[in-house]
Formats: sequence, structure tokens, C-alpha cells
Amino acid sequence: MAFWFWYGLKNGVQSTRYPHAPESAPGVSPGRPCKTLFADATEAARAAANCPVGAITADGSLAKVDFGKCIFCQRCHFGAPDRLHWESGFEWTQAHSSDFEYEPLSRGFSHSLHVTVVDAGDCGACLNEVKQLNNPLYNMHRLGIFFTPTPRAADVLLVVGPVSENMRGPLLKTYEAMPDPKRVVAVGACAITGGIFGRSFMSAGGVGSVLPVDLDIPGDPPPPLAILHGLLAVTGRRRLSAPDAGASEVPR
Repeated sequence: MAFWFWYGLKNGVQSTRYPHAPESAPGVSPGRPCKTLFADATEAARAAANCPVGAITADGSLAKVDFGKCIFCQRCHFGAPDRLHWESGFEWTQAHSSDFEYEPLSRGFSHSLHVTVVDAGDCGACLNEVKQLNNPLYNMHRLGIFFTPTPRAADVLLVVGPVSENMRGPLLKTYEAMPDPKRVVAVGACAITGGIFGRSFMSAGGVGSVLPVDLDIPGDPPPPLAILHGLLAVTGRRRLSAPDAGASEVPR
């Protein structure tokens, strides 16, 4: 015990300073591909063909990325001669639909936000990243964000997984039990579009097929800071990512 006491005094607080300061420590984000302008249309087409899930499409010499499908396999950047630009950030949260402007919860929720999590058929990857928010490095409690096991006390419904047929009913009941105002956040490619599972007799193909979704957090899985950014965006404490975010450049 004495060792840990002195170790703590010596090293001080180890929690990330995000969002009060930029976070650039190694490993906090795997990064993601971005739209990339190639020298010609042939290179863009080759880059698109290299994507195993069809998340990359070529528009002339511009290769675009659909983050609702992207599984972040990094094949487009590290495993191809025609490589897409790669950004190292994590503020990826976007409005689920470009047809409406997201309205954040009121200021009263900013430092008292209660979140209930539903595993709707997740493989375990996204759920594990969500769990990391409670550890000392991310320490979401310092920001006034708390997990709650009961939907009747929840302001935000955080969903991981493509919504398997067996979880459709429980997901709907959870949503219906939540008081208004409430927000729904889809975490990971599977929750956004169904991911590699897609839509079938056993998969709804994403939360939006079952519930009205407000925000998407891309990734497969998204890192904890990306999820934290999404929860901060729920109340307007951080800005959303632009729908067509990402640098555009000619690779060297």
C-alpha cells in the first residue's frame, strides 16, 4: 500500500486532460482514413476497390469514405499502393442524418448526464471501449457523465451492435422507458449501418432501423475518446464533426 501511495504522489493525476486540453498521447486513437484526391481517376478507383466493405467510393480522382461502413481495417492506408490520407484525431461524432440539424440537450444536462448502455448484439469490441470511460485515464465522472443501469434515470441511450432480432424488443422497451428529453447515440459501424453484419433476418442493420438516432460515433470500434467526444456533443459541449470531414490531398 505504501508503494502505491508514494507512486501516486510522485506521478500526480494521470487522467487525460481532454476536453480542456488537446490529447495527443500515443495510442489514444488509431486514426481513420480521409477523403483523398489522387493524381488521376485510375488511382482513386484502385483505392476504392481495395476496401473490403465498400466504404470507399471513387468520384473521378477523389476517393471518399463512408464512415458508417468503414471498419477501420487500415488496408486502404497500409496495405495498398494507392493509399488514402490518414488522420490521427478522434472527434468523429456526426449527426445521424444530414436532413436535420441536431439540437443538443439543454445546458442543465451539461454536468449531470446519465447514460444507459444497450448491447444490441455487439461482438464485444465497441462495448469494451465504452467500459474504458470509467477507468482512471478517461474518468468521465470528472465531466459530470455517469452510467446508469436503469433507463428511467437515463438521458442518453448508447447502443452498440447491429441490433440482433433477439435484442430488438429489449432495445425498444429501454427507449420507451426513458423520460423526455432523451437522445440516442449509435456507437460503431455495426450500430450505425449494421457493419459487416448488414441487414438480414437476424440483424436490423443498425439502430436507425428500430429507433430514431440522433448521433453516430464511427469506428470499429471507436476509441474511448471518440465516445467521450460524442457524449460531450450530446449537450453541445463539443462541436460535431462535419458530414464530409477529412483532409483532401495528393499522396506523395
